[in-house]
Amino acid sequence: MTAAPEDIIAKLNEIKTSLPAQVTLVAVSKTHPNEAIEAAYGEGQRVFGENKVQELVDKAAALPKDIEWHLIGHLQTNKVKYIASFVHLIHAVDSEKLLKEINKRAAQENRVINVLLQMHIAEESSKFGFDESEMMALLDSGRIADFENISVAGLMGMATFTDDENQVRKEFTSLKNTFDLLKADHFKDGAFNTLSMGMSGDYKLAIEEGSTMIRVGSSIFGVREYS
Repeated sequence: MTAAPEDIIAKLNEIKTSLPAQVTLVAVSKTHPNEAIEAAYGEGQRVFGENKVQELVDKAAALPKDIEWHLIGHLQTNKVKYIASFVHLIHAVDSEKLLKEINKRAAQENRVINVLLQMHIAEESSKFGFDESEMMALLDSGRIADFENISVAGLMGMATFTDDENQVRKEFTSLKNTFDLLKADHFKDGAFNTLSMGMSGDYKLAIEEGSTMIRVGSSIFGVREYS
């Protein structure tokens, strides 16, 4: 159930005041009503994340235009066209095929779309993302430079859903090491500066391990409602 506006405001401010200056908070508003987003917006929050394209499109049309919308869920190539004109950052880019489609749609909109390359770091097979060998093969090929309407802003990853903090920390450390390696060897222009890792249950660990962007939903808006 979505929290009351006053509770959303209290939780949002509690989290924001605890964050280091270099960490961006993405308020994950998926399945929550516009009124919940408006409550957070009224407190100065401008970065919101959605994981379903249609819900993102509907909310972007109805809510203030200075919101930075992040698409944080798995994105199918046939859905890119619906968000290409306005999305600020696509987090879960997990294939070269998807990169090509984003680049094509961005060119049609005469804009550059920021993306994060998703790495598979969890033990769960259900999570998407490049493995390290796939990532290195793509970057070593030089083909990513052909995508002139994409800016690769960094990496994103999701840790295993477990109570084992050592496991989660190990996965976050692995992603940070990959991020540092790619920044040094493949992305030296300064645009590659975002490491999106950490959600409601593990964002404090993620920050300790070097996250610069956290995706927090239920800790702000309450437990999600699924129809």
